[in-house]
Amino acid sequence: MALPLPPGLTHPEVAFLAEMELVTVVPRQRLEPIDLLGGKTPPLRPPHRTDLPLWLALLLKKQRRANILPPPWLHPASLADIIHRETKVTPEAFSEPPPAPARADVSQPGRARRQGVDQEGDDGGIIMSAPFRPACTADAPAGYLPYHWQEVAEALLAHAGDDVTAGTAGATVSSAGEVRGLIRDLVEVRAAKMRSSTAQLEGFGAGLMSLRGVGAMELAESRGFVLGVVDGVRRIGASVEGARREAEEEREGEESDEDMGI
Repeated sequence: MALPLPPGLTHPEVAFLAEMELVTVVPRQRLEPIDLLGGKTPPLRPPHRTDLPLWLALLLKKQRRANILPPPWLHPASLADIIHRETKVTPEAFSEPPPAPARADVSQPGRARRQGVDQEGDDGGIIMSAPFRPACTADAPAGYLPYHWQEVAEALLAHAGDDVTAGTAGATVSSAGEVRGLIRDLVEVRAAKMRSSTAQLEGFGAGLMSLRGVGAMELAESRGFVLGVVDGVRRIGASVEGARREAEEEREGEESDEDMGI
């Protein structure tokens, strides 16, 4: 008999979904467009940059057909700044997610095609959400963690570590170990913050948890813990409510007995 599956997505499932995030590649060979379920990929023409899904970029990297440009938020300076904000500036909240692109951004030539919007039609000012928002490309803003930041960082460090250490825009990284260390520190800081944020749930309906800025992997890993805390708070609240009702019933019974002169 098969055991019941845990609620939510597992670690491999979240990592699989993160492979749809767009990353920027610099092709080393010419490659014609490829027909995918989401449409054709843009043609690769060295040395022009192109945004591709992470899974395709990793495949081209493995075949030595392209190099991957790390997103700006993966640079050591950006990671150190995020850790500083998480621990010193706003220790009670998670860092803000990347800002939504403006209407002008999604209507620029080339940008709409990479986001899967028909350039010949009217996009209507559509604002994409993760993983369709280009928050992991070379044009993404630094200092903000996207929804799949942990999965993308692990994939790039595992399969394109030399590209991560190369840096972009004049930024040089001494070693991939420095980036891994900062990612590890950031994971630990945010995990501790996730555990401590459950204190807002103390008491029966006492408060709500704010999950703004929490990543997909963090939600998947903390789901069991948070649900356990919520269930424990619910049980405590139910027992307290039951005891209060019993006390009221006893008090009402005593008052009725006194009225009857018993």
